[in-house]
Amino acid sequence: MALELRQNLKLTQQLVLTPQLQQAIKLLQLNRLELEQVIRQEAEINPVLEQELTDHQTISLEELTEKPVEGTLDLAAESPLGPQAVSDFDWERYFQDSGSAYPSFSFEAKEPIEYEKRLSKSENLTSHLLWQLYLSEFDETARRIGEYIIGNLNERGYLSLSVEEIARDLGVSEEAVEQVLRKIQFFDPVGVAARSLEECLLVQLEHLGLKDSLAAKIVAHHLRDLERGQLENIAKKYGVSLEEVEAAVEIIRGLDPIPARNYSDEEPQYIEPDVLVFKEGSDWVVRLNDDGLPRLRISPYYRKLLSDPNIPQQAKQYIQKKLRSAVWLIRSIEQRNRTLLRVSESIMRFQRDFLEKGISGLKPLILRDVAQDVDLHESTVSRVTTGKYIDTPHGIFELKFFFSSGYTSSTGDQISTETVKQYIKEIIASEDPTRPYSDQKIADILQKKYNIKVARRTVAKYRDLLGILPASRRKRKTK
Repeated sequence: MALELRQNLKLTQQLVLTPQLQQAIKLLQLNRLELEQVIRQEAEINPVLEQELTDHQTISLEELTEKPVEGTLDLAAESPLGPQAVSDFDWERYFQDSGSAYPSFSFEAKEPIEYEKRLSKSENLTSHLLWQLYLSEFDETARRIGEYIIGNLNERGYLSLSVEEIARDLGVSEEAVEQVLRKIQFFDPVGVAARSLEECLLVQLEHLGLKDSLAAKIVAHHLRDLERGQLENIAKKYGVSLEEVEAAVEIIRGLDPIPARNYSDEEPQYIEPDVLVFKEGSDWVVRLNDDGLPRLRISPYYRKLLSDPNIPQQAKQYIQKKLRSAVWLIRSIEQRNRTLLRVSESIMRFQRDFLEKGISGLKPLILRDVAQDVDLHESTVSRVTTGKYIDTPHGIFELKFFFSSGYTSSTGDQISTETVKQYIKEIIASEDPTRPYSDQKIADILQKKYNIKVARRTVAKYRDLLGILPASRRKRKTK
């Protein structure tokens, strides 16, 4: 068959994302800290932009109508838009103090929440140990060995090299390394520079004056029996009562298997909530956390330059270009904030029982529920809730936290999986430590007490997610 070239006309549809729409998508996904950084960067590179602080905008859950608010950003339904003329933007409405698309009411202003002050910076383990090393009475060789040991500790505070390797690398005797290592292991935190879990715990027991105690023998020879809860074997081995073994185990539980726990090189990751929820009278109120967040506006100076006949046409074109860019950015930020506020309000309306009761009041919720409530696409709801946090009376939670599948109780109530997890935690917390509940027993209690039918393997799955040990390893004492 011969090859030939042909020309055909074909009509197809495709979505073309303009740079402006790409910017809107990017802004929608940013959390508060990221948005603040973008605003400051744009203000630096665009001369027509100025910054001012925003006023608080509040919205009542009861005051919202079901009709979508004009200006809400729905990326799935948004059509590509070209550059907007400066004259198309309603400047009077934008700068009006009460010009929010949402109804609002006044309340006493609260002090700005400085979340970063809730955290303190952890000291670096290496610097903490070197400080103790330099204050100790070591000669030059011992100090060099100590620096080498401290420099080879892993993130848990354990020594990653053997004594033989250190001696060979430094050209010193193994006895000299052992002596320095021994002293460092009693630095603060005690047990640092250990080469194994057993050595770490034994050093801490020796520091407590329990070098030859039953607890030290258990650590040295019976950690596996301790892990499995086989305390009877330990009691039989040393000819002691089960109560004595239990007392020794309690001492071991008070030791720290990770000496470097409180010393980290990682910078703390600050979380500032994007949305706040609080109660005013009998009504729950949702508002954006805009404390200290700069708000952009167009510089009056550059707006006047456009009407100045003495300004060259090329300069006016440059200003006009920057104005169009600034207008689109301002509108995108406003739409982003409105979308985030409406989605957050919708979530809190679905989860009103959570606001009143806490985690036990969580209801099953999926993206489709919120998307239909605010007349947006599910992908838009997903974007706006990713990486965003909300400050509630019960703590700070990611917006994604409120989306979960659930169960239907025998009474017909919808119960979130997070609520089931909370019930499991409460059941285990109230159990007799001498006879901890099995997973099947927990499932039976859930069905009997809360009318929730859950399989045993589901209980085991949730228990693992909560970081709770199985019953055989939770057992503490026997009567």
